[in-house]
Amino acid sequence: MRIKISRETSFVYSQPAKSVVQLLRLTPRSHEGQHVLRWRISADIDCVLRQSEDSLGNIVHTMSYLGPIDRIAVVAEGEVETFDTTGVVRAAAEPLLPDIYLRSSPLAEANGALREFAETAAQGAETSLDKLHAVMAALGDAMSYDWDVSRSPANAAEAFALRRGGAQDYAHIFIACARWLGAPARYVSGYLVRQAGAAQEPDYAWAEAHVPVLGWIGFDAANRQCIDEGYVRVAVGLDYLSAAPSRGARTGGGEETLDVALTITQAQSQRQS
Repeated sequence: MRIKISRETSFVYSQPAKSVVQLLRLTPRSHEGQHVLRWRISADIDCVLRQSEDSLGNIVHTMSYLGPIDRIAVVAEGEVETFDTTGVVRAAAEPLLPDIYLRSSPLAEANGALREFAETAAQGAETSLDKLHAVMAALGDAMSYDWDVSRSPANAAEAFALRRGGAQDYAHIFIACARWLGAPARYVSGYLVRQAGAAQEPDYAWAEAHVPVLGWIGFDAANRQCIDEGYVRVAVGLDYLSAAPSRGARTGGGEETLDVALTITQAQSQRQS
């Protein structure tokens, strides 16, 4: 599938900011399941934009501007060709060993309720893969999908207690359960192609878990399925905090308002049959 993406992120300050620094994880990398055909990041001000790679293998752009400034718009756009690999993620940048992703993290830690939920869901499953599929199915039954909630990313325990949440919440709960069951798991930020006219989360997310022999597999618990050609993988992290599309700091500026305008369309393939 050939997918076109355009994402405009606007940072608006109630008072002019003296200086602004933003870390942008908005650039996908090619691997066996996706080929980045073209991609660019631009801003509507004359800022400094430097590209680097973080410790998890994500492409990061550091945007800095010495103010005063009351608004910045950043556009990330491009085209990616994706392939169905039955959920398996191969040939991605992997600077760290999988066991690093057994570490607990602030937004994906299993409390008593989640430990009990994971153990009950996985009861009777023989393999690690079977346990993960069982957790994904049980999570789909236990939670109601509701992303239209204005709040900071909740941690796994909070979201599970509410029994509702968006894709980020499902990912954090799944990761917490997977780690408790002994499977390395991580958070993935990216994009999902939906049917025309369907409501779209501005920042979609799912989880990846590592299983013997197969390696990393993508689990979208919010949709009760493993990832396919409809997904574009951008960044990974222990949880949202290390894979967020944007995180930054500023001097002054009063209150900050973040707005995201996202367009995802399926493009016509250029290949000849």
